[in-house]
Amino acid sequence: MAQNRFSHGQGPSQRQLRVGELIRRTLSDVLLRGDVHDPDLNRHSITVGEVRTSPDLKVATAFVLPLGGQGAEEALAALRRNAAELRHLVAKGLTLKYAPQLRFQLDETFDRMDDTRRMFADERVRRDVDAPEDDDEG
Repeated sequence: MAQNRFSHGQGPSQRQLRVGELIRRTLSDVLLRGDVHDPDLNRHSITVGEVRTSPDLKVATAFVLPLGGQGAEEALAALRRNAAELRHLVAKGLTLKYAPQLRFQLDETFDRMDDTRRMFADERVRRDVDAPEDDDEG
């Protein structure tokens, strides 16, 4: 298989990022409108934080979280149960050669941000951050 001369394996390509963002927007719209006929899924207000695609764009992993984080496992199960219908609805809004297989994971970004805020609020960390830097003007 030929190597892409511009890709060095350092992360997602521009195409992966663009397609991931298009899928994220389309999936968010589908969930917002309640196009899927599943009362368990429509009961949740789901945020789609990010979508990462595989290099061949055939698999898209959506990082989702219900509003307020309540009922996350139930919402995730409903999304996984309706993945085929969501795939069909998302594919209608895109002009891709293949409709990507949708996978869903809980978005832990907000939890990591809370942990980071707690860490920076710690007195020892604040003391280190606020400490004046040594000047080496010898």
